Amino acid sequence: MSVTRKKMTKQLTGKRDDTRLHSAARSGNVSVIRETLTATEDEEELHELLARQNQDGETPLYVAAEYGYVDVVREMIQFYDLPDAGIKARNGFDALHIAPKQGDSDIVKILLEAHPELSMTVDQSNTTALHTAATQGHIEIVKLLLEARKDLATIAKCNGKTALHSAARNGHVAVVKVLLEQDREIATRVDKKGQTALHMAVKGQNLEVVEELINGDPSTINLVDNKGNTPLHIASRKGRVQMVKKLLEQKETNTKYVNRSGETALDTAEKMGNHEVKDTLLEQGVVKASALVKSHGNTATTATATATTTARELKQTVSDIKHEVHNQLEHTRETRKRVQGIAKRINKMHQEGLNNAINSTTVVAVLIATVAFAAIFTVPGQFVDDPSDVPKGEILGEANIAPQGAFLIFFVFDSIALFISLAVVVVQTSVVVIESKAKKQMMAIINKLMWLACVLITVSFLALAFVVVGKEEKWLAVLQMLPTRPLPAAALDSWWLLTPKSELFLFYAFPCSKWLSRTATAVQSFTH
Repeated sequence: MSVTRKKMTKQLTGKRDDTRLHSAARSGNVSVIRETLTATEDEEELHELLARQNQDGETPLYVAAEYGYVDVVREMIQFYDLPDAGIKARNGFDALHIAPKQGDSDIVKILLEAHPELSMTVDQSNTTALHTAATQGHIEIVKLLLEARKDLATIAKCNGKTALHSAARNGHVAVVKVLLEQDREIATRVDKKGQTALHMAVKGQNLEVVEELINGDPSTINLVDNKGNTPLHIASRKGRVQMVKKLLEQKETNTKYVNRSGETALDTAEKMGNHEVKDTLLEQGVVKASALVKSHGNTATTATATATTTARELKQTVSDIKHEVHNQLEHTRETRKRVQGIAKRINKMHQEGLNNAINSTTVVAVLIATVAFAAIFTVPGQFVDDPSDVPKGEILGEANIAPQGAFLIFFVFDSIALFISLAVVVVQTSVVVIESKAKKQMMAIINKLMWLACVLITVSFLALAFVVVGKEEKWLAVLQMLPTRPLPAAALDSWWLLTPKSELFLFYAFPCSKWLSRTATAVQSFTH
């Protein structure tokens, strides 16, 4: 019935920035939600879909909880982790806060079964879901929340009011009973005005609530707030005749308390013009403050009130410290979970980056091997290919530039680059490494091999350049060597500095930049 009522009273039109999941949750379409969530295989994409907020800051889970769709919430909560389930809308409520406000005990039960820690979430005013349920008088939800966390009853809002304050002020006697059964000490908890739940209860009309609070802790009947008012003062000010009578029936009630304005309850009733309350107080022998001063003085009463207030404040301080420590521990746990989630995502990104690097290295190795292989069989000057015209000292198929020293350098370095690249390709395509650490070590070695292959290809190019330009134009080959010295050298030196020294075992015996420079000089001298 409650779901039907909500569907009739709430608009089903979407809001700005609603996703497909928002729309399905708003209309209660379980099949679309199930299809959407199961079809999203990527974990990061699924996380973004579930945590996406519309213009009002509402997640799909919040929308489903607000509209009271039990089956939708049950389906969706399976995919939500604690941080995403606790995302708050702009009104400060998360899914567990909005459900008690609507009175949906089934949804509260589902959410708590999935994530009991949600019971500790608060809005901007430090209001828990228990505060909301107690204010609304939803006794079943109150019981569910207390079963999840017994200490919820001790948590106070920013104004110092506990759930017991809210329930007492609104006259929800069943909620008051459950809260007192959970922890009777909360009857003495005070808000920032110094008022207990009994102070709040006498402002209302429910005598049963007042009876429950007095039975829970009779000492609260004489506790004073920051202005020195007892519950009797408050009831007299508000003109609550029945409340005044109930308080006067208690033997513990001290009618001689004088507040900081110098008033007894009778003075307060007279000042506020509550004549019926005044008559009731006079019938019970309550006197004015002036009469107390003339007859006995109010020193003893004030001293007693001061001592009681000091003891109460000390107890309140201890309770607040305990609550703060508990909150810090809870925040620490939540922070740890979020950090672990971030660490998982970073590790996933690192693994993806490592896999991409391995794939890229394989492609580069194939390209170098292709270039090196093709270069050997497409040397300038062609080959001896005429069987009827084979020069003396040469054989059929021999390269015409084979006798030159530059060709020898080219052939050796190009061959080594070819075999290194092929070795990298074979390792990358045949060896499957699962462990992350081993994969990093393999990648470090392969990177160095690829650097060496690049250096060898460069030297091969330089050597062959002296053959291509001819003897008369060797200055062109010398000129093209000038940029090849500083650029690769600088790149290799940077790589040497940035790479951890523990991973430099392959080139540990010699600095790369000097080696490349000397090789280029040797090629030049050899060709001369």
